[in-house]
Amino acid sequence: MKSPFPGMDPYLEQYWHDVHHALITYARDQIQTRLPADLRARVQQRVFVETAEESYRAVYPDVHVVEYSHRSVEGSSAAQAVPGTELAALEEPLILHLDDEPIRQGYIEIVEAASGHRVITTIEFLSPSNKLGGIGQELYLRKQQKVLAAGISLVEIDLTRTGRRILSVLPDRIPPSHRTLYQAVVRRGWRRQEAEIYRMPLDRPLPKIRIPLRPTDSDVLLDLQEIVDMCYLNGKYTDIDYRTDPIPPLTGEEARWADQLLRSKGLR
Repeated sequence: MKSPFPGMDPYLEQYWHDVHHALITYARDQIQTRLPADLRARVQQRVFVETAEESYRAVYPDVHVVEYSHRSVEGSSAAQAVPGTELAALEEPLILHLDDEPIRQGYIEIVEAASGHRVITTIEFLSPSNKLGGIGQELYLRKQQKVLAAGISLVEIDLTRTGRRILSVLPDRIPPSHRTLYQAVVRRGWRRQEAEIYRMPLDRPLPKIRIPLRPTDSDVLLDLQEIVDMCYLNGKYTDIDYRTDPIPPLTGEEARWADQLLRSKGLR
């Protein structure tokens, strides 16, 4: 069963940890079969720790709940009943582990096998932790500038609504016709002054993105809709309750359109 939405399902964002890993894997697998024989698609990752004050916590759970095992209180001096009184009920507490844990963000590199795995293209699926400030955003922006300065092609795909847009093209440089809810930007390493913008409105299927390789290679296509559909199906997200609002909630025209769509499908 497919998502009721024709393109990106906004309800998937609240499960971004799982969805992000799946997007990376499915995109790698799809691209791998279409590359020239001497190129390879490899999954890499950034690892960092966010502080408890940073607002990405609204998206990523940071608390583990552990129950004490039930222990016998028989024979304990604190648990002995006093003659003429009742033994008070013993409520076992929960232990909350609040230590910050490393965040692992995957991305894809296309490398040239014969030249010591020289990086040709980097493909990023942006996460809320890239877009909400803090060390996650700092690391991403540094990586973004390093890739562009090195003449490596960069493909940025933003399928989340949390936080501010930090694609390699400033939002005010993008014409209103392409300022859609979701976006992708392709920067070819040998055309530093050009950017290819893909519009991704909520009410349309996701596009096929042209992935640049070397200047002498033909582009390979990444079918975004196919991999998002795989995320939905293989993740068994058919149990989503569409009677509630997504996290974060839709607003304005997108909210009205989504409400009408879900009502027409009997999901509200």
